[in-house]
Amino acid sequence: MRTSQSPTALENPSSSPGALEDQRVSVRTKLAAAWASLMSLYIYVDYLALYKPGFIDEIRGGSVHDFDTGPTFVGLSITLMSIPAVMILLSTVLPARANRVTNLVVAVLYIPVTVYNVAGEPWSYGYFYGFSIGLELLILAFVLRSAWAWPRRTH
Repeated sequence: MRTSQSPTALENPSSSPGALEDQRVSVRTKLAAAWASLMSLYIYVDYLALYKPGFIDEIRGGSVHDFDTGPTFVGLSITLMSIPAVMILLSTVLPARANRVTNLVVAVLYIPVTVYNVAGEPWSYGYFYGFSIGLELLILAFVLRSAWAWPRRTH
């Protein structure tokens, strides 16, 4: 016998007809989405920083925040940005144990990297950096919590 109700509706008879079904999202998907969100914030913060008066002139002059923009700077920058980008993929393909450990380690290492991004910034941009870094830290906390609480097999 077929029924028009979803399995969730059958398990929860108190739900009203037409209620939206709340799908369970896998830990892998949550982690990949969190890393994608972090990457989006990184990109937009860097882009919006270009609007600060004198910032483009500083880049044209060969420095960013007192760092020479030579090969070492761009090499370190691409490394720092590649790791969260690769974490999007790794969060979906690594086996559970390796996935959990990798997410925990990388998220912990990215906390000081994220906080360091405010170093040397003028107080006049406090809201911009406080808000963006605060969001980045919340996302990293979400990664840590999701990876730490990875569901265990019950049998």
